[in-house]
Amino acid sequence: MEGLANEKHAPAPLAERLRPRVLSEMIGQSHLLGPGKPLTMAFQSGQLHSMILWGPPGVGKTTLARLMADAFAADFIAISAVFAGVKDIREAVARAEVTRARSGRRTILFVDEVHRFNKAQQDAFLPYVEGGLLTFVGATTENPSFEVNAALLSRASVYVLQPLSLPEMGQLFERACRQALPDLTFDDDARSRLVGLADGDARRLLNLLEQIGTATTTTEVRSIDGAFIERTLAQNLRRFDKGGDAFFEQISALHKAVRGSSPDAALYWFCRMLDGGADPRYLARRVVRMAWEDIGLADPRAARIALDAAETFERLGSPEGELALAEAVLYLAMAAKSNAAYLAYNAARSFIRGDGSRPVPVHLRNAPTRLMKNLGYGKDYRYAHDEANAYAAGETYFPEDMPAVEWYRPVARGLEIRIGEKLAQLRELDRQARAKKD
Repeated sequence: MEGLANEKHAPAPLAERLRPRVLSEMIGQSHLLGPGKPLTMAFQSGQLHSMILWGPPGVGKTTLARLMADAFAADFIAISAVFAGVKDIREAVARAEVTRARSGRRTILFVDEVHRFNKAQQDAFLPYVEGGLLTFVGATTENPSFEVNAALLSRASVYVLQPLSLPEMGQLFERACRQALPDLTFDDDARSRLVGLADGDARRLLNLLEQIGTATTTTEVRSIDGAFIERTLAQNLRRFDKGGDAFFEQISALHKAVRGSSPDAALYWFCRMLDGGADPRYLARRVVRMAWEDIGLADPRAARIALDAAETFERLGSPEGELALAEAVLYLAMAAKSNAAYLAYNAARSFIRGDGSRPVPVHLRNAPTRLMKNLGYGKDYRYAHDEANAYAAGETYFPEDMPAVEWYRPVARGLEIRIGEKLAQLRELDRQARAKKD
């Protein structure tokens, strides 16, 4: 019982103790909270409206919702979509109805991680949002365009919150040290390490500082340097969860850096993803895809190098095998680029999806039986190896009445320069052959 009593009186976490109590204490989100900015104007208008706050962890989504309830003297109900269900929504509705009947106050329903609710759960509180009983404030780390149903999305303003910048994190660091850790001093290296580990997440920074504060009570250290940070804190991974927006934004940046022939940027995003805990096998698959999609026949070696790097990783594992993947990323970034084959493939697939089933021309059909030969299968087929330059000039291999197409158009880069020259030469032979026939 004594342990329970002590637990009841344990101080709140540092992040909760330093949570802003008024809007002016907010750090970050100046694009929303500065003079004349959307959320500032919403607070000043006196008009509550439903909204979705979309951004990474630790940037102030919950704090903004609480400040809104205070500013509008509204009842505040918070539920987490990770743990809540329709029963919790019904209880929130019942409480809102009682509040309105007794005091006339509005109710803000704050749903954290709203993207975790399924469609039925989201639909459950939609009528009460439409009827004005609830003002809905949802917080999500995922793109609401994909995770929130259209009906709810159409009734809420979406505000995008950003990770805190380095100066903003520094401002929070100074405030936390001044208010909660006044007896400790941090050198520049320690400060830089802590801010870097927090990665734009205010809550994470405050949690790290709390860990440091706890560690100093047992070590009696008062001057914190980088070495102390290294010894005290467990390895913290960069922000993204492996199915979230930040993950796909980073792989997109890696792909675009390779496509844009920027080796240093490609290496940066590759290492960022490794540092964030991305599976190297997933990165290997994406590197192979880049080789085929963005380099193609301009440098056929790229695909082989990408596949060799993936195989090397399978043989060596981590961390040794990651060097092979990094070298493949650098090679792909500097290779000649062509998406001609990729575009040709997509164009052909698109054409065939909308076209009928054209029969194979008779002269291209095999004739393994006498009946097939009697029907003319294979008649007048020209065997290319028996022709000059092993090319049957003027021959066509498309179905009859097929419209003329030129899906594959080699680019003037890398090996495709030679491929383009060869293709132009063959087309000229076709033109000459058809001119003679006419």
